[in-house]
Amino acid sequence: MNKLASIVLSAIILLQTIGLHTDDLVQIDEFIEHAKFHSEQYGDNVLVFISKHYGELKAEHEQEHQEEKEDHEQLPFQHHSHLSSIIVYTQNPVNAELETPIITEYKDSNFYYQAPSSSSHTKGLLQPPRHS
Repeated sequence: MNKLASIVLSAIILLQTIGLHTDDLVQIDEFIEHAKFHSEQYGDNVLVFISKHYGELKAEHEQEHQEEKEDHEQLPFQHHSHLSSIIVYTQNPVNAELETPIITEYKDSNFYYQAPSSSSHTKGLLQPPRHS
């Protein structure tokens, strides 16, 4: 069971890192139907279809065929993700070489002995164990 869970989790992480989402997998049937439509209507093969919808012919195809706009929005892999990172470099204006380290002396003053002030100690009721 652990192996199955780790395989499934690894597959999910792999699919998300390459940009596949679950809604893309659900929309595969629209991709196939639209590819068949292009094959019948325009005589496009799979590579031309992919180029028209995801490649260098995409802008031209969208301008020429505005009536297919709703069908194009239903195709998978149409989401746009943006990843940015900001790197900030700050220079410390204080020169660390000029600073002298401050050495403090460590004193352990938290622990000290206090003579018992209870009446039980003075009467001798509570005494430490003795060796016989």
